[in-house]
Order: sequence, then C-alpha cells, then structure tokens
Amino acid sequence: MEFGFDAADEDFRSAARHWLAGHLRGPYAEAAGLGGPGSEHEGVAARREWERELGRGGWIGLGWEAPPGAYGQRAATLTQQVVWAEEYARARAPGRVGHIGENLLAPTLLAYGTREQRDRFLPAIARGEELWCQGYSEPGAGSDLAAVRTTAVRDRDRDGGRGGDRYRYRVTGQKIWTSLAREADWCFVLARTEPGSRRHHGLSFLLVRMDQPGLIDVRPIRQMSGTSEFNEVFFDGAVAEEVVGGEGNGWTVAMGLLALERGVSTLVQQIGFAAELERVVGAYLASSETADEVLRNRLVRQWAELRTMRWNALRTLGSAQDPGAPDPGAPSVAKLLWGGWHRRLGELAVAVRGAAGSAGVRDWAPGLPYEDGLAEAQRLFLFTRADTIYGGSDEIQRNIIAERVLGLPKESR
Repeated sequence: MEFGFDAADEDFRSAARHWLAGHLRGPYAEAAGLGGPGSEHEGVAARREWERELGRGGWIGLGWEAPPGAYGQRAATLTQQVVWAEEYARARAPGRVGHIGENLLAPTLLAYGTREQRDRFLPAIARGEELWCQGYSEPGAGSDLAAVRTTAVRDRDRDGGRGGDRYRYRVTGQKIWTSLAREADWCFVLARTEPGSRRHHGLSFLLVRMDQPGLIDVRPIRQMSGTSEFNEVFFDGAVAEEVVGGEGNGWTVAMGLLALERGVSTLVQQIGFAAELERVVGAYLASSETADEVLRNRLVRQWAELRTMRWNALRTLGSAQDPGAPDPGAPSVAKLLWGGWHRRLGELAVAVRGAAGSAGVRDWAPGLPYEDGLAEAQRLFLFTRADTIYGGSDEIQRNIIAERVLGLPKESR
C-alpha cells in the first residue's frame, strides 16, 4: 500500500494540533508526559479529567467501525487516525487512562456485542466517563491464556424490569498484572462458565463492575523499578450481568480483542520510543563514552530499526484495510519487533552512562525530576525487561507465526 497524507489529512492535522495547543493547559499541561508504560499510576486525577476533555472534543473513538458521530466521536479516515495519534504523542499529552475501553473493549462490542450493550457502554467510553481494565492474565495463565481458572457460576435473577428472567454470574478467582484496576469502573473478565471444561472450551467474556465492596479486592504490585502500576484483582462472588458473544464463546471474543492490540496505537508507541531514543543519544553525546565505536554503532542500528518498524506498521495498517490480503502474522511480528527493540534501548540507556549506569537504582518519586536523567535511564532498563513477556511472550508470538503463517505442526502438549 502507498501510505501518504493528502490535503484533507493535513487539514485534519492542523485542526488536531490547534485543539491540543488550546486545551493542554493548567493541570493538563502539568500532567504532560505522565502515564506512559511503567508509570500508568502517575497523575491519575488530572488524566481522568483529561479523558473527559477529549470526550467533549469528540476525539475518543475515531477508529470505531461505527457511523461517524453515532456515539459522539468525530469522523476520521485511517490516515487521519494516524495523524491524530502522531500529533497527540508529539504534544506530549497525558497518557490515556481510557485507552483500554476505547481501543479494546469498544471495538469488541462493535464486533460481538448486542445493540443494547453497545448503546449502554460505548457512549460512556466516548465521553471519557467510564474507564475499563482487562481481566485476562492469572497466576499460571499468562501467555497460556487458555489455562484460566477464574470461574463464573450462573444463577437466575428474576427481574421483570428487563423483560422477565435473565442470567447473571458470580465470578470467583484471581487476575494479575491488571493495569488501571484501581481507577477502572469496569473490567472485562475471561472466566470459565462451564464446570469441568478445559483449555479453550467453556469460557465466557463477562463485564464486571469494579465498585463491589467486599466482593472485589485490588492490590497493587510493587516492582523492582519501584513503581506499582500493575495490580492483583481478587473476585469473591462478584456479580457480572453482561456476557459478550454468548455463553461459552469467550475464547473467540478474547482472541478477537487481542488482535486489536496492534494498530494505530503502535504508531503512538513508536513516537514515544523516538523521544526516548533521542534522550539516550543525548546522554551518549554528553558522556565520556563517545569514543566507544561499538556503542555508537548500536545507537545507529537502534535508530535504523525504529524507522523500519514505522514503515512496517504503516504497511500493516494498509493491509488490514484490504480483506483480500489478510496478514495473520502481522500482530505477532509487530510485537516481536518492538518488544526486542525497546528492551535493547533500555540496555543502551544505562550503557551510555558507563559505570554510573550500573549502580543501584536511585530513589525517585512521581513529580520529582530525574537527577541527570540517570534514574530515568535505570527505570527504563528495569521496565523494558518485561517488554518481551507481557502482551504475549516472544515464544508465544513465534508459535503463532509458525502455526498460522508458516503452517508448521502445532507444539505437542
């Protein structure tokens, strides 16, 4: 696909840039740059209000496959979605607290949900009023998602207000590595609704309100980087009154949702990567390591790989719009590329600082500046160790490519 921006796209860019410049003020400007990977717990109050500001401007849901304005969102072509993503990242606008609802749950409801579910949940997401988290991973069921053990028992709730009998579920189990669980209003949960079922069978995709005192317990997980943006979530009979895609079809819905994790958002991520690389190069030029040719070559290679990732992402976006040329391995290739790239950047961040980079991680607290950027570099190093694991480990991505693209035999169990 020949990917470029035409005059209409540039007009859209001008409008996006003007809107961001006019609204990134006061507490929103103070929250600039907060809330990225590894710091999703920072500046939540300002970022939550910023989400509502985006909703009032119609900037949430640009990529939804729904009639423009159906849920309050602006109309935007694929290239204009890219434009908005680029301008948002370049403006260093606050990290989104609503991205899970906008980019994962909403497209899933458009593909698998009922009209009533779409009408109930999408307008609130588009207004920035309801936040979501994802209840997938469990202890012992991370990359191997089919091993989930959280259960949901169906009971009958007689409620004539909704047209007679309806089913609800009582959810019991534990989820882990749940981003934004402390801030979220809702969680979509993959749970086992068929007793005795195994692997991909008997799973359902449930929507659970997080405000259930005594039935849901959220516990932050403190990591070696000193941050705690991830959480454990314990469900003890929590009520779920909505199932998406029908009972027992949870695996299909869950896999459909995971395919949405790559896309325009990848380009936003890469702009953030470029800013990080620029800071690492700056630290290198200011250090005593400039005579190290190996280090210099690694930095040049890092720059070249980032450019390659951008063009691959644009190519993938183009092919995604062509139903005659699907690329089932594209999401896995993208994950392998950026996961390894970002991990290597973390290694470079401390390497360019010489012996000081290998010292113990310095104390740092949100709102305080990094001392000479060293603490930032060290935290980048520590956080990026997880890049090749979360969101589907490298091993899982290679298996997907081997089986679904190359047609190799499935791994024996």
